[in-house]
Amino acid sequence: MLQSILLLVLGFVLLVKGADFFVEGAASVAKKFNIPSLIVGLTIVAMGTSLPECSVSVIASLKNSNSLAISNVVGSNIFNLMVVCGICALFVPLKVSKITVVRDLPISIVCAVLLGWFGLSAMKIVRMEGIILLCCFGTFLLLMITSTISARKKGVHVEVEGEDIKAVALWQCVLYIIGGIVAIKYGGDIVVSSAVDIAIRVGVTETVIGLTIVALGTSLPELVTSIVAARKDEVDMAVGNVIGSNIFNILLVLGVASSIGSIEFIQHNLWDIIVLVVFSLAIGVIAWFKGKINRMDGVVMLACYSAYTAFILVR
Repeated sequence: MLQSILLLVLGFVLLVKGADFFVEGAASVAKKFNIPSLIVGLTIVAMGTSLPECSVSVIASLKNSNSLAISNVVGSNIFNLMVVCGICALFVPLKVSKITVVRDLPISIVCAVLLGWFGLSAMKIVRMEGIILLCCFGTFLLLMITSTISARKKGVHVEVEGEDIKAVALWQCVLYIIGGIVAIKYGGDIVVSSAVDIAIRVGVTETVIGLTIVALGTSLPELVTSIVAARKDEVDMAVGNVIGSNIFNILLVLGVASSIGSIEFIQHNLWDIIVLVVFSLAIGVIAWFKGKINRMDGVVMLACYSAYTAFILVR
């Protein structure tokens, strides 16, 4: 048991550091080819925080641990929304931009509903539905890029994560990319294997492990990024990072995983998606009427997540 826990921690370290190295290398290569920093920030850097979830879900799908593949994504999204935003709100009130409330949050809710509908229709997400999710992801990415470029042309300052990209030697870029891919691959392997082993030893389902331990571990990039942004008072980025990552997780991560092979869908997955939608609507209502998430809201969000965790452990 102790060995499985240590391997799980090692897997998380490999995933997080591998994602960091891959993003740094890929972003530096893009800069060398004169790709605008804005585009790099909205694509490579933004997707970097979803690489751990992508690795775990794809590998879980390939190893027929399908319940872990879906629960990892849904659990990460719930963790991002309630814990990452909740903790950030303890540092500083999170102002929520209008574009986040009227565009990004509704899109994330629609993505969750679409996922639930796909799963419920045949109790699995098939390859064609995975392709549809990837097409939706491409559309969302295009929407983000065009709207950001349009806003800047109008003189509106839009902060994009990772725009200040370091220039490194080409051989270092290649080393970072290859090293990152290797770390992500083996980190995902280790996380899936050790998580399944822990679930068997403890006597709980893979769904529970995916919704709790694995979701927490793969959400570490979002947690760190958002806390740093909140402490720098870049609060719009803190909330936007979470909502954007949630959209990426469903459309990109599960899109890739289900395009490789069908992912089985269980009844618990549907209830967890309903919880995600309810939590998202609640945050949307708070942001709509108050325009921010304050410290007390953060405390309530953390309490709700604790209650939800207790529920999935006993159900």
